[in-house]
Amino acid sequence: MEDRYFSTDPAQRAAARELYRSVKDLPLICPHGHVDPRLFADPDYQFGSPVDLLIIPDHYIFRMLYSQGISLDELGIPRLPVSESSPEASGGDLSTDGVVDHREIWRLVCEHWHLFRATPTGIWIRDELADVFDISLKLNRENADAIYDAIDEKLKSEAFRPRALYERFNIEALATTDAATDSLEQHRAIRDSGWGGRIIPTFRPDAVVNINSDGWHENIDQLSEVSGETVGNYSSYIRALEGRRAAFKSMGATATDHAALTAYTESLGATEAEAIFQRALAGESTAKDAARFSGHMLIEMARMSSEDGLVMQLHIGSWRNHNPQVYARYGPDMGADIPIRSEFSKNLKPLLDRFGNRRDMTLVLFNLDETTYSRELAPLAGHYPLLRLGPPWWFYDSWLGMTRFLDAAVETAGIYNLAGFNDDTRAYPSIPTRHDVWRRVCADWLAGQLVRGFIDEEDAQAMIRALAYDLAKQTYRLDG
Repeated sequence: MEDRYFSTDPAQRAAARELYRSVKDLPLICPHGHVDPRLFADPDYQFGSPVDLLIIPDHYIFRMLYSQGISLDELGIPRLPVSESSPEASGGDLSTDGVVDHREIWRLVCEHWHLFRATPTGIWIRDELADVFDISLKLNRENADAIYDAIDEKLKSEAFRPRALYERFNIEALATTDAATDSLEQHRAIRDSGWGGRIIPTFRPDAVVNINSDGWHENIDQLSEVSGETVGNYSSYIRALEGRRAAFKSMGATATDHAALTAYTESLGATEAEAIFQRALAGESTAKDAARFSGHMLIEMARMSSEDGLVMQLHIGSWRNHNPQVYARYGPDMGADIPIRSEFSKNLKPLLDRFGNRRDMTLVLFNLDETTYSRELAPLAGHYPLLRLGPPWWFYDSWLGMTRFLDAAVETAGIYNLAGFNDDTRAYPSIPTRHDVWRRVCADWLAGQLVRGFIDEEDAQAMIRALAYDLAKQTYRLDG
C-alpha cells in the first residue's frame, strides 16, 4: 500500500506522499547496528534456513512468543553449556532436547503470528517479506510451508548473498558493533577482498569497562593479548584501550558505543581509579566501585574521543538480562531488557562540565525513558554543542515511538540536533524496511507541520532529506 502509515486527513496524506517520494530512494546510512561482519567477509556466505535468518537471531520475535508460554528450546535457541559447578547443574535436567526441526519451528511461529498484530515486529516482517522476498501471503499455519519453501529457495540463490543484498538495498555505509577485544579479522578480510561495500567497525568496550560483569577478568586477559599491552594496572589499561581505539579507527571506525544502566558520570583521580581497578583485579570490588568506575570511564572515553575524533554513542536505561533464569540458560541479549526511569541533567553534568561546550566532538544520546525527551534531553541537546539525540531505540523503534519522539524533542532541540536514523538491528534483511518506516513517519509528521502552517514547502523538503539521510551521515562523520 503506497500510502501506508500516513494520516487519513487528505491534505496531510497528500503532502506526506510527496515528501516521502522525494527521499524513498536515497541511499541508506546505517551508522549503528549489530549485523555480523562475517556476512560480508565471505563472498559466498549463505544465511542457512529461514529460521536461521529470521527467528533464532531476533529477540524481538522470540521474546513475544516466550511471553505466551512458548519455550526458547522450541524456537531453536541454543542453551549455554552447563558445567558441574554451575548453579543450573543441580536444578534439574536442563540439557538441550536435541536439535528442533527448522520447518517445525517455522510452523510454530506462523501458528502464533497473530501475537504480532499491530506491533513493529509484525510490520517489519510483513514489509520485509513483501519487499525483499516478494511474498504477499499472510503468516499463518496454513501458509507456513509455502512461505518457508519460497524463502528457502531464494536464500539459496546468488541474489541473496549478503554482498548482493547490500547493493540491492542501496546501502552507502554500514557500521557493525564490535567488542574492544575483537581482532577485527573479519573487517580486515572485507577490506583485503577489494569489494566496494563500506562495512566499518564500531568500538564497544562495555565488557572491559563494567568491572562487575560476568567474564570481566577473562576479557581483561583478552584485552592484554589483542592490544599487546599487559594490563596489570590502571595506566596500562588506559593505554590498551587507546591502542584498540586506534586499531578500530585504522579499519575505518568513526564511532564508539557504550551502554550503561544510568547516565551517571564521575571524574576519579588517578589514585582512586587505580585502587578500584586493583580491587577489581583481585575480585574484591563492590557494586559501588563498579558504578563509580563505569561513570569515570564514560568521562575517559569522552576524553579519548576529544583526542581521536571518534563519535561517542551512549545507550542508557535498559536493565539488561532482567530474567535470571533465561540469562543463566541462554546467555545475554535474549529479549529480557526492561526500561527503567532515567535522569540526565545531574548524572551527565561532570562529563558536560568538561566537554559539553566542545564543537569538534559529538556525543549521541539514546534513552528508554520517554519522559526525558522534552524534560531533559531536548533542552540539553538544544544547548550543548557536544550533544545530539539518537532516534527512538528498542521498544520505541516504532511508528508511535518515532512520532512521540518528534513531538517531544523537535520543539526545543529542532531537527538539526538530532542524529537522524539508525536501524540498530541484527536482522540484516529488515534494514531497508526499518529505514522505510522512519522515512514514512518523518514524511507524515512533517506533512502535519506543513498543513498547519508551522513550516513551508521549502522547509519541509529540506527537513525530510536531513532526517532521512543527511543528519546520520554528518553526525557519524561518514562523508569521507
